[in-house]
Amino acid sequence: MATNKRYLTGIFPDRDSAETAYQGVLDRGYDKDDVNLVMSDETRERHFGREDGRPTELGNKASEGAGIGAGIGGVLGAAGAALAAVGSSIAVPGLGLVIAGPIAAALAGAGAGGAAGGLVGALVGWGIPEERIQKYEEGIREGGILMGVNPRNDEDATHLENHWRSARGADIYR
Repeated sequence: MATNKRYLTGIFPDRDSAETAYQGVLDRGYDKDDVNLVMSDETRERHFGREDGRPTELGNKASEGAGIGAGIGGVLGAAGAALAAVGSSIAVPGLGLVIAGPIAAALAGAGAGGAAGGLVGALVGWGIPEERIQKYEEGIREGGILMGVNPRNDEDATHLENHWRSARGADIYR
């Protein structure tokens, strides 16, 4: 089976669809640290900012991270830190984005967290065309949750792509 070098990405309209997609990744044997998430501060607050009685893995990450927001940085606040439990989290100042997962660690390591081009550069570096990034930026501005994972092989990529489509994911590419 060939290894898939393409990065699988999709944008989800709400918490429920993102939770379903995220659980599908975990069910396939991936770890929380394999998943990248990008959303606006406003989206984070709306979907994960208050306890709604629905304990889920993604929701737990949001709740756990909310308590350490001040320690990550003033720009992040509680909203940005909501995803800290996914792995590394950073904020892109001026854009109001929260980024969690391996991409956050890469951006932070490169000192790109403060640069609006940092996210675009990182996503392009992972083989995501700029035109698609523009669609994702629009989706995030409209309240969507961008999710990405690097599938281990073509079988996983196909399975996750189909699962994400059934979870109401949009603009799913690999």
